[in-house]
Amino acid sequence: MTSRERVLNAINHKESDRIPLDLGSTRSSGISGIAYNNLKKELGIKTGHTRVFDVVQQIAQVEEPIIERFGIDTLDIGRIYDTADNDWYDVHLSDGSVAQWPVWFKPVKEGTELRFYDKEGFLIGRMPDGATFFDQGTFPYLEDYPDNYDCFDADMSKVIWQKLSCAPWNHSNDPAFFDKLRANVLDMRKKTDKALVLAVGCNLFEWGTYLRRIDNFLMDIYSDPENVQKLLDKLLEKHMATLDKVCSSIGDVVDIICFGDDLGMDTGMFMSKDHYRRFFKPREKLMCEYVHKHSKMHTMLHSCGSVFPIIDDFIDAGFEILNPVQTSARQMNPLSLKREFGSSITFWGGGCNTRSVLNRSTTEEVSDYVQKTIEIFAPGGGFVFNQEHNIMPDVPATNILAMYEAVCRYKY
Repeated sequence: MTSRERVLNAINHKESDRIPLDLGSTRSSGISGIAYNNLKKELGIKTGHTRVFDVVQQIAQVEEPIIERFGIDTLDIGRIYDTADNDWYDVHLSDGSVAQWPVWFKPVKEGTELRFYDKEGFLIGRMPDGATFFDQGTFPYLEDYPDNYDCFDADMSKVIWQKLSCAPWNHSNDPAFFDKLRANVLDMRKKTDKALVLAVGCNLFEWGTYLRRIDNFLMDIYSDPENVQKLLDKLLEKHMATLDKVCSSIGDVVDIICFGDDLGMDTGMFMSKDHYRRFFKPREKLMCEYVHKHSKMHTMLHSCGSVFPIIDDFIDAGFEILNPVQTSARQMNPLSLKREFGSSITFWGGGCNTRSVLNRSTTEEVSDYVQKTIEIFAPGGGFVFNQEHNIMPDVPATNILAMYEAVCRYKY
């Protein structure tokens, strides 16, 4: 059975020869540069490079030896870009280990921070000494909403997630971008049997928080619904145009398209269910319907936190896959998730708690924890193994090995 078949079986709620595995196919299922260096050292891998493709979160691109070592079944299509040595340069991460950043990313040291500015002098991102990721520096609509959206593209480009985007999107201004994207992905598909994943974003709630800042936007949802609706309509217009180009160019060759919108926190949702259904669900449904009608891609939603109350809404909106399945959040108990939604949505994640287990437990405790979670999630398919969000810098390499060894021991 090929990796692609294994993943597609999971999405179709069928069991395979083994559990399909992901590491690094999305910006929320990968590994930090520091943890990646430690893992390579533990495995005795001295070749290759630790290339930090996601400079905001400082996430490393997983290399072929580790993909094969763990039997990873998925690939991010962004990895086929920026492959030349001169696309990267050496840096030291906060623990002193060596990695590489893309040549277009040149933050400057100011006092106790690294800062990245755009050409107009706007502070895009900042990272204090000793930190392991960059924080957003500019919120374009911090004071108020604009009178019109004539400068919307320019406003969005001041946001860290847009300005410091990952491949392939950091090439989106290149001439004939989508034609080249199709040619590159077709070539990639010929060379691998792994499931291909494209992160498209198309965030709604999160874009409101990026532009207005989260405290303001949460209040706006309740106190200024007219401006919220106008902003979301503008975002939907842009997202639909992007989806049209994606579907027409690579919708027949990419397996999974990943949307993102963190709608939950540890203790519950960011808003009431009614407000989610009023502002966000109808627009999510339009996007999913478009993808399903105009492509062969399966739809994934990345949403952290406690989202149990609206998982049935995700399903109704057209999302087939949920990531990262944060079982440490309220109501996100694996047994409840599998019982209530296991036949209707695929859980891509939830395999190991990254907050208190993977980073703080012994290898034996990690192994036991992973075996218990996969015994819940795996039966009947509908499960792609991944830890809950990215593997953070404090995770011991031995625990990463224990996690994957536990998965490999499981038999349906």
